[in-house]
Amino acid sequence: MSNSTYARSGRLPQQQWSTRFSFILAAAGASVGLGNIWKFPYVAGENGGGAFILVYLACIALLGVPMLMAEVLIGRRGQQNPVNSMATLAREAGASPAWKNVGRLGVMTGFLLLSFYVVVAGWALAYMPLTATGAFTGVEPPRIGQMFEQHLQQPLALIGWSTLVLVLTLGIVGRGVRQGLEKAANWLMPLLFLFLLILAVYAGSIGHFGAAVEFMFRPDFDKLSASGVLIALGHAFFTLSIGGGAMMIYGSYLSPQVSIARTSILVAVLDTAAALLAGLAIFPIVFAYGLEPGNGPGLIFVTLPIAFGQMPMGTVFGTLFFLMLSVAALTSAFSLIEPAIAWLTEKRGMSRFKASVLGGSGIWVLSLGTVFSFNIGADWTLAGKTFFEALDYLISGWMLPLGGLLMALFTAWVMKPEVTALELGGDSAGYRLWLGLIRFLVPAIIMLIFLQAIGLISL
Repeated sequence: MSNSTYARSGRLPQQQWSTRFSFILAAAGASVGLGNIWKFPYVAGENGGGAFILVYLACIALLGVPMLMAEVLIGRRGQQNPVNSMATLAREAGASPAWKNVGRLGVMTGFLLLSFYVVVAGWALAYMPLTATGAFTGVEPPRIGQMFEQHLQQPLALIGWSTLVLVLTLGIVGRGVRQGLEKAANWLMPLLFLFLLILAVYAGSIGHFGAAVEFMFRPDFDKLSASGVLIALGHAFFTLSIGGGAMMIYGSYLSPQVSIARTSILVAVLDTAAALLAGLAIFPIVFAYGLEPGNGPGLIFVTLPIAFGQMPMGTVFGTLFFLMLSVAALTSAFSLIEPAIAWLTEKRGMSRFKASVLGGSGIWVLSLGTVFSFNIGADWTLAGKTFFEALDYLISGWMLPLGGLLMALFTAWVMKPEVTALELGGDSAGYRLWLGLIRFLVPAIIMLIFLQAIGLISL
C-alpha cells in the first residue's frame, strides 16, 4: 500500500492501535454488546433455537465476515474519519464525490443509535443494585414484571442512568485511541468473557444444561419460518456493527501490516462465541425454572430476574449478570460515538475533549426522546410509533441496511480490484471468494433484509 494514503490522514502515531490483538479486542467490543446478550437469546428462543442458530452461523460466515472485511478495508485505506475516507477513496477510484455521503450516513447512524442505546444500557446498570440488594428474592413473578414497568415509568431515574452510561462512555473515548479505547478494550473484553464463562458454568451446574444444549444445537427446521431466516440474516448483519461507521473508523486506526481477513474472522468468532455463551448462561436457568425462552425483550429484564429471585446464590450471580451486560453495552457504545468524535476532531479541528462534550451533549438531548417514549411521551406518536419506535425503525429498517449495501457496492464495484486485492493480501483464491460474495451474494441478501424490514415483502 502507498504510504501517501497514510500521510493524508495527518494522524499522530499514538492514534493507531498499538497491536493487532488490541484491534481485535476493540472490534470485538464494538460487536459484542446488547445485541449478543440481550437480543440474541430471545430471538433464538422466538425462532426455534437450533435451526435459527445454524442459519445464523451460516449468515455470519457468508454475509457478516465479507461485510466486516469491506468496512475495515475502507477505513484502513482511507485512514481518516468515515466521511473523509469515503471522499478520498472515491477520488482515488475516479468516482463521484457524492460517495462521501455514505460516510456521513455511517456517522449519523452511530450517533442516532447511541441515543437510544444509552437508555437500554441504563436499564442494565439500574438492575445491578436492584439485584444486589435482593429486590427480586422471593418476589412473585407478576410483581417482577410490574417492577420493570414501574422502572420505565420514572423519567428522572431513566435519565440519570442513561446519563451515567454516557458519561462513562465519553470519559473513555475522550482519552483517545491508545489511552482510552485500547486500554478499555484490553481490560473490559477479557473481563466480559470471564463473566460469560463463569455464568455459563454456574447456569449449567444449577440449571437444565442438557435441555439448553438440545434447544440451541439440535436443529428442528419445522420450527423455523421464512421470516425467521430473514431475522437470522438481519441479526448476523447487525451484531457485527456493520453499516454504522464503527468498523470503518476502527479500521482506520489499523496498521497496514495487519491482515484484514484474519482479524475479521477472529472478530466474528469472538462475537459468535459471546452470543453462544450468553445462550448457555441463560437457557439452562430458563428451562430449570419453567420459564419461556421466547419471551421477547423481557427475557433479560423480567424472565431472568424471576429466576434470580428463586435460585441458589441468585443475588450474587444476578448482579454479575447485569454487570456483564453493562460492560458489553459500554464496549459497543465506545464504537458508536467514535466516528462522530473522529469527524469533529479531523474536520473541525476540535480537541477530543471538546468533540466528546459536543457529541455527548447532542446524544443526551436525543436520548430524552427515548426516555419519554416509555412514560410522559408515550402518547406522542408519529404514524402510530413512539419516538423510540420511530427511531429504531429508521435505523434498523433504513439506515443500517442502506449503509451496509452502499459500502458493499463501493468496495465491490467502485474501488479498483487491484486496490482491494492489495489491502486483502493479494489476488488469491480467498480474495476471489470474498470478491464474489461482496459483489453478488451480500448485496442480494441485504436487499432482501431491507425490503422485508420496510414492509415491501412479507414472509
